[in-house]
Amino acid sequence: MRTFVSLVLTCLIVAVAPFTVFGKEASKDEDIYEQRMELYKKAEAVSLIPWYYFAAIDQYERNIRLVRRDLPKAKGALGIYVKPEIWAGPLNKNPNDTNPLTISQFGGLGMDGNGDGVADPTNDEDVIFSIARFLQSYGTDHEHLKIALWEYYQRSKTVDLILGKVKIYKKYGTLQLDNHAFPVPLRANYTYKDTWGDARGWGGRRMHEGTDIFADYGVPVRATCYGIIELKGWNKYGGWRIGIRDINNTYHYFAHLNGFAAGIEEGQVVEPGMVIGSVGSSGYGPPGTAGKFPPHLHYGMYKDNGYTEWSFDPYPHLKMWERMEKIKQRKQRDHK
Repeated sequence: MRTFVSLVLTCLIVAVAPFTVFGKEASKDEDIYEQRMELYKKAEAVSLIPWYYFAAIDQYERNIRLVRRDLPKAKGALGIYVKPEIWAGPLNKNPNDTNPLTISQFGGLGMDGNGDGVADPTNDEDVIFSIARFLQSYGTDHEHLKIALWEYYQRSKTVDLILGKVKIYKKYGTLQLDNHAFPVPLRANYTYKDTWGDARGWGGRRMHEGTDIFADYGVPVRATCYGIIELKGWNKYGGWRIGIRDINNTYHYFAHLNGFAAGIEEGQVVEPGMVIGSVGSSGYGPPGTAGKFPPHLHYGMYKDNGYTEWSFDPYPHLKMWERMEKIKQRKQRDHK
């Protein structure tokens, strides 16, 4: 532990807005990304664990805190939250303890990362170095870090979500992965309206968990986000379908496909606009069933909160992505 602390101390020696406001917001976003990357790189320097593991943990936790009412909102650049009993130690009678010595005596996770003599669970440096030390205690290679994540979260789904983000951040080498694309090309002949929550009867009465985008057979279906293909195959309701998990813990569901794009596989990293399949009418029966309804893309969105996952209305997001893509195309034409 003394070696780790010594290393730590050494390491420390959108379109509706006016353009001026948009520029300020963009600058603010860049600043926060820079702050976070600096923290991840510091943790990497002292632990020899690649920065993208810290980025993935932080991004997972940030989005959990955004949708959970039982967790305090983040105050600093990081989103990582450590429960008081974990930070101070399970047997520590003072769950708000910030003394590094007593925390260590009670087996707590918290440590003084910035050298001010206090182990503050709301201080970004204290938090990131505490997480780094915990991970490092299991090892620095991928398999041992996977074990460390399981020991910390005790939920295999959470481990999978974090490791998916690791893969995405490692491939692109940046935190700025917020762009999106409309799921079908804007040049295609398509139509859609808000159908989330409508009744559906095939296979038993149920709620429609998505928006239907009607288009011709074979119209390309595109990934809407940076993410990782979590699921690919057949479902009796959705037919040929693909599920993509983005960096915000959101699951994007594409159903009733006519088929998949060549080379698309589970575990593959995708990006906005990448063709993953085509519009069809598959589903409502055993594998290969098609033609029981007009060709369309069923597009759904689901959010994971660390315990469970629920559907939410994708229509507002689709409208926003469609509008943003139109603006982008118009700007490209104007610059020609």
